[in-house]
Amino acid sequence: MEQADTPKAIFFDVDDTLYDHLIPFRKAVEQVAGPLHSLEDFPFAAAYHRLRYHSDMLSLELGGAGAMEAGAATENMRLRRFRLTLAEFGIALTEAQAEAMQAAYIGCQYDITMFEGARELIAKLASEGWIVGLITNGAPAHQQRKIEAMRLDDLIPRERQLISGALGWDKPDPRVFRHANELTGTTPANSVYVGDSWRNDVVGAAEAGWRVIWFNHRGAERETGHEPAHEVSSYAELAKLLIG
Repeated sequence: MEQADTPKAIFFDVDDTLYDHLIPFRKAVEQVAGPLHSLEDFPFAAAYHRLRYHSDMLSLELGGAGAMEAGAATENMRLRRFRLTLAEFGIALTEAQAEAMQAAYIGCQYDITMFEGARELIAKLASEGWIVGLITNGAPAHQQRKIEAMRLDDLIPRERQLISGALGWDKPDPRVFRHANELTGTTPANSVYVGDSWRNDVVGAAEAGWRVIWFNHRGAERETGHEPAHEVSSYAELAKLLIG
């Protein structure tokens, strides 16, 4: 995969790659909609997938990178994504309910636990000489709090925690990945990206010439003709692939 005289890099996505992003969503829906609607058969995974779709599309309408920073337009977007998503599944949210759901959702994202084996794998890769980093879309303050909640500062230096809102480009823009190469002195051929989102992670990294490992733990369908180098569904699989 790499040339002997070139350092090798591996960068990870954050949301739904390092921790289960569905859990905060489920908690928020249960807290706000649970007292008013029966959620016994509610398809949380499908609804979560639609929430991420609406988040991506509405963020693009606001201009992409950094759009998740505070502001009236951003707050309206955050509420709209919940109202649009829940409406698709037969739950009409009032403005006040959408506000409560958004507040619960954000709060739950700061009480998160990494997927089993994720921390150990990152530590092992770093000990074996890999340059390890993060590339995540979102507002700097919001994403940084998640990173801190997972205690990733212990494993990955701040300068390699790349957040789109601070860079000025969102994944899947290949410039995000080119910046990571420039920062680390690595080449696309010697760079690996691990992420769950086909649209943002697989497409973006592949377009930048990186080797992509699709962390498809939800059994999602492929959306384009891009071809990841590997597809895994757990960190046990990922560890076997990377370190044997």
